[in-house]
Amino acid sequence: MSNEQKYLNMIGLATRARQIAVGEDQIIKAIKQRQAKLVLIASDIGLQTHKKLTDKCKFYRVPYRTVVDRDTLSHAIGKAGRVAIAITDEGFAEKICSLLD
Repeated sequence: MSNEQKYLNMIGLATRARQIAVGEDQIIKAIKQRQAKLVLIASDIGLQTHKKLTDKCKFYRVPYRTVVDRDTLSHAIGKAGRVAIAITDEGFAEKICSLLD
């Protein structure tokens, strides 16, 4: 199994454990409240949304990664049309980071 498949599986586990935030507003709220431990951004996200999310992550010192396209990311969490997610659990965030790096 490839690392890409492994981290997508970890995203699915985090989703089932209710340790993610989806939707731009919820993600920004999680970043501001320091609940977000890692933000995953789809590679085909719009420029304005990408800048908004990365600027918030940099300001609040939340790690972020650009990952696969929106369809694959959406499929991993079981919701359509998602371009970014925030992982709110430290353990899931560390494991996903280790698989991505």
